[in-house]
Amino acid sequence: MAPPVRYCVPGERLCNLEEGSPGSGTYTRHGYIFSSLAGCLTKSSENGAVEIYKSFRPGDIVLAKVISLGDAQSNYLLTTAENELGVVVAHSESGVQMVPISWCEMQCPQTHTKEFRKVARVQPEFLQT
Repeated sequence: MAPPVRYCVPGERLCNLEEGSPGSGTYTRHGYIFSSLAGCLTKSSENGAVEIYKSFRPGDIVLAKVISLGDAQSNYLLTTAENELGVVVAHSESGVQMVPISWCEMQCPQTHTKEFRKVARVQPEFLQT
């Protein structure tokens, strides 16, 4: 059976250190594990490991909201937790602009390859015609 999956955002508290162990895309602070990336959270039932799978790739154009100016380790703390926030433009490995096919996937119209992304639900009044 596949491990349970849910969506999480950077800075979200995932669990305490007694419930799991930090994995890729996470950090610890004050006895808790936090997400450092947006994506799908997977908790392994075997050892309680927490892993985050990216929903953004380098080069993506992302609509996000600034929620804090951050601290000494980061300049800004951003969120894409709202449906209207997320990837607006992404390109496939072949360099073609991808098309959103759901809230969590985009597809290359040339190769039909699908890639996971946290897709923004752009409001019609913000689209150029």
